[in-house]
This record gives sequence, structure tokens and C-alpha cells, in this order.
Amino acid sequence: MFKALGRLMSSRPWFVIAAWVVVAAAVVLTAPGLKTTTDQSEFLPSHYESIKAMEAQSDHFPEAMTPAAIIVFDREDGGKLTDDDVAEVTRIGEELGPRLAQRTFLQQVITVSATGDPNVSRDGTLMLGIVGLADGASGYDVAAFDDAKELRKDLAGLVDGTDLRAETTGNVPQGLDSQESGDQALAIVGIATIVLIVLLLALIFRSVIICLMPIVVVGIVSAVATGLIGFANEVFGLKADSSIQVILVVVLYGIGTDYILFFLFRYRESMRHGSDSRRAVVYALERAGEAITSAGGAVIVAFLAMLLSSLSIFRAIGPALAIAVGVTMIAVLTLVPAVVTLLGRALFWPSKNWLREPEAARFAKVGRNLGRRPGVFAAVSGLLMAVLAIFALGFNPSFDFNSSLPKDVESTKALNKFQDHFAAGAAEPTPVLLVSDDGPLDEKAFPGFQKALEAAEGVSQVYPGQISEDGAAAQFMVVLDHDPVSDAALEDVKGPIRSAAHAAAPDGTDALVGGTASVFADMQKALARDYSIVFPAAGLIILLILAALLRSLVAPWYLMAAVGLGFAATLGATVIVFQHVQGEAGLIFMLPIYIYLFVTALGTDYNILMIARLREEAREGREPRDAAAEAVKHAGPTIAAAGVILAGTFASLMLAGNSLMVSMGFALSVGIGIAAFVMAMFFTPALTALIGHAAWWPGHGDEKAPPVEEPATTS
Repeated sequence: MFKALGRLMSSRPWFVIAAWVVVAAAVVLTAPGLKTTTDQSEFLPSHYESIKAMEAQSDHFPEAMTPAAIIVFDREDGGKLTDDDVAEVTRIGEELGPRLAQRTFLQQVITVSATGDPNVSRDGTLMLGIVGLADGASGYDVAAFDDAKELRKDLAGLVDGTDLRAETTGNVPQGLDSQESGDQALAIVGIATIVLIVLLLALIFRSVIICLMPIVVVGIVSAVATGLIGFANEVFGLKADSSIQVILVVVLYGIGTDYILFFLFRYRESMRHGSDSRRAVVYALERAGEAITSAGGAVIVAFLAMLLSSLSIFRAIGPALAIAVGVTMIAVLTLVPAVVTLLGRALFWPSKNWLREPEAARFAKVGRNLGRRPGVFAAVSGLLMAVLAIFALGFNPSFDFNSSLPKDVESTKALNKFQDHFAAGAAEPTPVLLVSDDGPLDEKAFPGFQKALEAAEGVSQVYPGQISEDGAAAQFMVVLDHDPVSDAALEDVKGPIRSAAHAAAPDGTDALVGGTASVFADMQKALARDYSIVFPAAGLIILLILAALLRSLVAPWYLMAAVGLGFAATLGATVIVFQHVQGEAGLIFMLPIYIYLFVTALGTDYNILMIARLREEAREGREPRDAAAEAVKHAGPTIAAAGVILAGTFASLMLAGNSLMVSMGFALSVGIGIAAFVMAMFFTPALTALIGHAAWWPGHGDEKAPPVEEPATTS
């Protein structure tokens, strides 16, 4: 099949290239924009309590103001606010009102507390203005962020000439800063990724054209993949997390370069034997095509398994990444061979090194040692991963998204000021709703319910209940001791606050705790469910792919066990560095999913490449240990080069400037390093050598096969 594909691609290269250009242009011109969101509530199904509370609030209190932003006013000299300063803040709030009314997503500014007094801190140094969210607005749209940007411009003009300064924080300004930080991260990561790939390819091939090939190919692939993802999201109503665009850049360049390397190493091998370009392309696809397709298929399956998630963030990002990998795989099997056919020997210009067979002395030595003592190699590499895996048990998931924002952005600085002078939960009071099952509520029960909430751990203050117009619901606003987006607030809401609300609810009513902390508590529950379903399902399907590829019922099991051990080792290494060495309380809750998506899936890629080469060597008549030694010698350089490039591209995420991307970049780069240089290079071939012929039962895939037609040599 792949030989036939190679013949087709090499016989009509201009047609293949033209087809890709036409498809790319059509997709770019017609595809909708890629929609993302930072609204965590959009990720949850409707049966969770936080979503029920949100719906009840919308139904019974449509006029209630939802805080969208907080304006923190203080004096430039840091002193106490004077009466004139307070009057200035009041004036600014009054002048902002009409301006906000002309916009879509933000509305009035409130500068007084519930008692009507100026909203000034106890030490008199800070005064707050609360900006409301307009009816029907989510506050997580790009247009809302534009409103927040205009709000900052308005404030700069209004405080000019006074002794005051004004900074904004809250959901919308934080979303704005997150968006701008993400845009900056995308530019930094994109540039760093491209520079790294060019430098590494230059060291490996010494070729100008090969250095540029992934950039051009991935540029076309990116346009097609992004457009197709936009179509898919529109058809199925999906929105991915706002980090998807940065991750797509890394995935497309990293995986794309890896698969191109798989092809080019085999192409170069054939060219050294004297083949012309067309025959070398056929040979390369025949030898590497199955590994590329199987590896890509395993990655796609791993990503598509995210459709089983109960969180829409993963249901959206899984198919998006699957589409990206699918388009990349097709491009490497079609577009790359067509381009390489046309370039021929010019592909390697100006280097002549490709003509000489490399000695691969280091990999040959490693291979010989592994073939002689596979037990030692299996034990040492396995023990290393096992020790790291133990620390994965200490993983503490964090839902504090604010901590991922850079420390120097305005919303972070304003939030720190706010939390130093007010109860942390005052930034976003948590709504607790009493909803009647049938008929109006009895207001006599309200004081008792309020008192029960006030007694709950983690509660700073509870405002008296407000009854809805239809009398069927009441809303109590609870000020938490901790920032609503912090892990401490999540634990308080998940435990004592929900327990107190549910227990104190009068007969015939349901108590629903809403707000951001409640959303995160439900996300935590949803994640536990997803881990128990998504991981096993993906593992089973990848197991079947490996069984079909290797015609074996033995090898797939220890290959998957190796990948699982690599996953745990990666998470453990990250826990050691960030929780134990740097002393962070926890790591962002999405990290295990991302490690699964990339390290597990791509680790399978490297395993497939190594085991496919090992089988090829065995079919040449070599015994298991000799076949393992030769596989390390020949596949080792490819896996090493691919691993360094992919680990480097993921490491570029650490330049993004926020803790989420730093921890993710570290985890993924270390995970790829473990997958390439510990698991695929040592653990997998050593185990296969130890198990011997039984590894291929019942298909006997290592038996000597009739010789594969070698490319014709030129005289």
C-alpha cells in the first residue's frame, strides 16, 4: 500500500502540490474563526450544582448585577484617602456610567457598599468601584475584553490631574490580561519553536532547504487544520480553552517535524545506496509510511478519546488536536514526498555529508551493550521511571487560574491591593439560592438559613436574602474568606458551605451554591470521572492499534505498560520540581490531561518507530538480542533527533511568562525526553530482547520474510 502511495506521489508531484495549495486557499477563505473561551462554567454539563444555580439565578433574578470588574482607587503617594479624594472617586463613577451605557458588555459603576457608605477599606487607603455586567453578556467574549480596554483608557483620562490612580481587576480585566498574555505567548512560542527547529535541523542535515521545509509545510498544514477545526467547532457548537492556539503551534511544528524526520532519514538512507529521487521516495514511504500512519493513528485516537470527557474544554480540544495531527500526517505522506521528489539531491544543499554513511558509533555501542545485557538496561530504565512515578501520588490539583497570570499585569497588581485591604471574597460574592419546589417561599425561614451560612467555615459575611418577584426563590450573597478562584475557596464551598446550605434548606426548597468556586468544585468532580473513563478507553484503542500493527498479542501489553509508566514518571518529575523544590501548593488541574494527550500519545509514536525497526531487523534473520542492538543503532538517531526537537518545542512554552504554561512546558518537554531517551531507546528494546520470539506471539512477526525489493542503484 505505501509503496503504491510512494509511486503515486512521486509520479505526479506538481499535481499533489497544486491540490494542497487549492485546498489550503479554499479552507482559509471559507472557514469561520477559531472560537475560544475563558469561561470555565461553559465547560460543565447542566446537571452540576453550580450550573443549576446559574440557571436559577438567571430565571429568578434576571435584573441582578453580576460583577464584571473592580476598580481599585488609591492615592499615588500611598497615603489615606481624603474627603476630596472620595468625592473625586464618586465623580469618576458618575461620569463612567453614561460611557459604559454606550457599550455592550459593561454597565453602571457602584462606589458605595450595601449600607450606602463609600466603599473604602478600613485603613482608609483604598476605595472600590464595582462595574456590572450587562444583561445577557457572559463577560468572556473578545468584545467584553475590548470594553475593559476602553474602561482603562477612560479611567486614565478621568484620574489625570488628580492625586489618584485607578487600576482594574475582576473577571473581565483578568480575561483581557489573559488574552493579551496569550497573544504575547503565542508570538514568543512561535518564534522560539521555529528558531529551535531550524537550528536543530541545521545541525542534523546541514541543509538550508531541509531547515525551511517544516516551516513551509507546517504553515500550509496550520492554515488547513485551523480552518477545519473552525468548521468542526461551528458544526458541533464547541469552544476550546483559550490556550488552544499556543498549543496548536507547538503540536503542528513539533509533530510535523517529527514525522518529516521519520520520512527523511529513510529517504536519505535510500539515496546513499544510489537511488534516484523517485525511487528513494517510494522506498522511504514503504519503510516509514506504516510507522508514521500507525503513530499518527495512535495519537489521533488518544486525542479523540477526549470526546468521552464530561468537560467541554476537553471535548473541544481533543478533536481539534486530532484534526491537526490528521492533517499533518496526510501532508507528510503526500505533500512532503511530492516536494522531495522535485528537489532530489538539491534537498541536501549545500551539504555533501548525506552521501556518506554515518558510523553512528555511539548508538551502535549502546545497541551492542543493550543486546548483551538487556536485563540490566530494562531494570535501570524501568527503575528510574518507577522512582519518579512514586512522586506522582503527591500531585495536588490547583484550580487557581489567577496564579497563572503574569505578576506584572494590571489585574494581578490591582487584585493584590484589593486582597490586602478587603475580604478576599468581596471581589465576587458567592450566590446561594433557595428555590421552592412548589409555591412561594416563607420569608420567616430566611434568618435561620442566613445564620447557618454565617456559621459555615470559610464564610466572612452573608448579606440578607433577596426574594424574587415571583416569590419562588431567594438569593443570599456570601462573602468568602478566600479569593473565589483560589483552591482554599474551592475546598470551603465544596465542603462546609454546601453542606451547611443543603442541611439548612427549609422543607420544600432546594439550596444551590453558585459562583466561581462552586464551578471549580464541580470541575474537580467531573475530572475524577473523566480520569476513570477516558484514560482506559484510549489505552484500549491504542492497544488494538498496536496489536494490528505488530500482529502480536504480547508486545502491545508491555508497550502500553511502558507508556503508562512514562506518564506517571513525567507527572512525578513535575511534582518534584514545582511542589517540592519550588514549594508551590499545587499544579494546574489540567496538567495530567495534557501529559496524557502528548506524552502518552507521542511516547507511543517513539515506541512504534523503535519496535517497527526491531521487527524489520528480526525479519532479516537476526536473533532477538541482535535485532534489538541493530534497532537501537539505526532507529536511535531518528528517535533522538525527533525527541530533542519535540522536547525543545514544548520547552518553548516555558517562555510564555505564566505559571500554567511554565509547568506545562516543563512537564511536556521532560515527558518527551523520558519517552524518547529512556522508554523507547532503552526500556522497550531491552524488554523485547528479553522476551524474545514470544513477544511476537501469535503472529510471529519477527520471522524472516522474503526480501523487500531494494531501490535500484544507478551506475
